[in-house]
Amino acid sequence: MFVLDRHGIPLQPARPAMARKLLASGRAVIHRRTPLVVRLKDRGAGSSAVPGVEVGLDPGSKHTGIAVFTNDKGTRTGLVAVQLDHRGGRIRDSMAARAGYRRRRRSANLRHRAPRFRNRTRPRGWLAPSLRHRVDTTMSWVDRLTRWAPVRAVHVERVAFDTHAMSAGRPLAGAEYQQGTLAGYEVREFLLAKWGRACAYCAASGVPLNIDHIHPRSRGGPDRVSNLVVACISCNQAKSSMPVEVFLAGRPKVLARVLAQAKAPLRDAAAVNATRWALWRALAATGLPVHTASGGRTKWNRSRTGATKSHTLDALHVGVLDQVTGRPATVLVAAATGRGSYCRTRTNAFGFPRLRLPRVKQIRGFATGDLVRAIVPAGKKTGTWTGRVAVRTSGSFNITTAAGTVQGIGHRHVRRLQRGDGYAYTTRGEPDALI
Repeated sequence: MFVLDRHGIPLQPARPAMARKLLASGRAVIHRRTPLVVRLKDRGAGSSAVPGVEVGLDPGSKHTGIAVFTNDKGTRTGLVAVQLDHRGGRIRDSMAARAGYRRRRRSANLRHRAPRFRNRTRPRGWLAPSLRHRVDTTMSWVDRLTRWAPVRAVHVERVAFDTHAMSAGRPLAGAEYQQGTLAGYEVREFLLAKWGRACAYCAASGVPLNIDHIHPRSRGGPDRVSNLVVACISCNQAKSSMPVEVFLAGRPKVLARVLAQAKAPLRDAAAVNATRWALWRALAATGLPVHTASGGRTKWNRSRTGATKSHTLDALHVGVLDQVTGRPATVLVAAATGRGSYCRTRTNAFGFPRLRLPRVKQIRGFATGDLVRAIVPAGKKTGTWTGRVAVRTSGSFNITTAAGTVQGIGHRHVRRLQRGDGYAYTTRGEPDALI
């Protein structure tokens, strides 16, 4: 829970029990409902010193983990955990569909429309809209947290793998590529991501995985990362020192897949790295101290503290730390939904308009995405419904609650709790939280 003083200046975050006491005693009012932010009525700026908090970010392709924690000489205590769900995939699909519609209209027997290229060049640092969305939404949440909490520093994963640690001018030997050193964790994290955290030979997942040489070392195989795969214990023992061509002689399709995937780089590596570098530059422009680390370092930290794999726990373990003494029990999941569309029509399968949309987004004072509460006194929809509203010009709204969607709620029974901000909020539990 975030706390502001009466002038809107952020104070140290508090536990939800403290918020209930402040609200019950009348000392505070609700400033924002999701996430919960309260504003004190009897405390101004400078009344006491605020130690401050730090923010950890675990950028990802589909999800970004955000953790707010205190840091006392390397000892971290998690206060707030947020999982930000991106909609980059939907943006990519929408733009691909739009491009397909345009290409068809140019080639079909329709009114000629010449392509408008004009030799346009993309500016330096340009990102595709689906990637720029990830940077913008993450920065939006960093800006929110700096308004709600006294943020002193930001920790972020700038790269997924430390390539210098993996190829430092010497081959990896012994326990370096198995366990124990940070370089080994960089290699393991790279291989797990490349092979989908499953055995390269039998596709078994959820089991302990070892690192295996495609071309055995006993037969002159190198220790380069391009010659390494992850394999389950049974496949690793069965393969032993056999060449992969002999081991997979009876499975030619698996052999072809392994050899092809071993040579191919990570498909999303370039896009993810570009996004992370753009995010780092945007964070540096805020003026806050920004500390960077790699994904291998995060995994090494989690192994020392005994935490499981999740986006929010990764954000809590980013960078240099000694121990973690507390983790939030509840994670706020913020799914990006957008703020509507500029398009005033819907298209059919061929790209032609089939219906027209309203020119205004607000209906009866409500807009799609608002957090509302509806109290229906009688009828089939009797009850109290709280959730995200979808408005209709008829005045009969749909409300999406935690239990599902309730359709046909009259606007007279609806009261707005919070304006829509482009996100749909839910909560989930952290499996191994330390209260």
